[in-house]
Amino acid sequence: MTERLIIDHVGHRGDGVAVTDAGSVFVPYALGGETVEVEPAASHPDRARLLRIERKSAERIAPFCPHFGACGGCAIQHWQQAAYRAWKRQIVIDTLTQARIDCTVDELVDAHGAGRRRITLHARRDGDGKLRVGFAASNSHAIVPIDACPILDPALHGAFDAARELASVLKPANKPLDIQVTATDNGLDVDVRGSGPLPAALIATLSRVAEAHRLARLTRHGELVLMRVPPMIRIGTTRLTLPPGSFLQATVAGEETLAALVAGHCKKAKHIADLFCGVGPFALRLATGARVAALDSDPGAIEALHKAAAAAHGLKPLNAEARDLFRRPLVPQELREFDAVVFDPPRQGAEAQSKQLATSKIPVIVAVSCNVATFARDARLLIDGGYRLEAVTPLDQFRHSPHVELVARFQRGR
Repeated sequence: MTERLIIDHVGHRGDGVAVTDAGSVFVPYALGGETVEVEPAASHPDRARLLRIERKSAERIAPFCPHFGACGGCAIQHWQQAAYRAWKRQIVIDTLTQARIDCTVDELVDAHGAGRRRITLHARRDGDGKLRVGFAASNSHAIVPIDACPILDPALHGAFDAARELASVLKPANKPLDIQVTATDNGLDVDVRGSGPLPAALIATLSRVAEAHRLARLTRHGELVLMRVPPMIRIGTTRLTLPPGSFLQATVAGEETLAALVAGHCKKAKHIADLFCGVGPFALRLATGARVAALDSDPGAIEALHKAAAAAHGLKPLNAEARDLFRRPLVPQELREFDAVVFDPPRQGAEAQSKQLATSKIPVIVAVSCNVATFARDARLLIDGGYRLEAVTPLDQFRHSPHVELVARFQRGR
């Protein structure tokens, strides 16, 4: 059974939204103003599969990737840039408005740069015995085989070939094998997850594969299999060896843009706390002009940051400490020594820490977020505690997706 719908607008997840008497219907790959023929999704009554576009939007363009629509990596390649950028900024405006937060939102900053420098590929041998290596399909656990991806940093060249050979050695069955690949200055850093214990003979074979593909390092669930050279990245003026499977901003341009905004908001501070600091993309740059205390729950990231800071020249004192800020947030008594705080939590936000910050006397708080909804929740806590939200800058690091990031500055009210 097919239906004919008129798309009203593009929703926050990138789907076209048709408003019907029965409620909203979400149609992937449809644009506002289009008339479309769809097939209702049996398992999700509020979703439909696009079959045909009867009337196209004037803003529709041809997608540039042959896998678009099958691969679940990109939600939007079919929309003109100006409309797409306005929509992404509007996501931030709408979410803040819903949280009763009134502020000016800057224009969207493009932070895609050369492309994404880290990916997670999936491998599985299906019932037909064929090994498939690629990305997950849209709204499915099926794997779309991929040989190349046009939104990746050229530094990831060779990632697909290496992943396929690693998967052929590990022979995944029904359970998918995850192969995380990060581009570093010294080559590809690969962490394999889901393989199960590796016997000595298999480790030897994997080592040969890593050598053949000139991988910087190969680990399994963070445990070292082979390291040809330490996988290094440059952060500001310092060089850091990545811990296995560690988090990095998706693009080099994204990290640099976020860091520049953070530094600009902290430029008068002399002692800064960098909370949820990871491997230190902000801390190592801020330490060129201020004392920094950097905290994160990941001991591996903290150790890497500590070593990088110790080996660097020209930095002011940087103290790195492992601490779970969800369970043990810094309290106002501990925050008294700082004149600025930066926090960049995971997608779940930093509710516990924000409650403590809201009762502190920190003059300036800079928030970095990859989830506008949890940012709005945390921002509401700070505003209710007496802070003014002075600046919000959205960034597009995950181009062609609904994900948007932002940097915001809060000033303690006078």
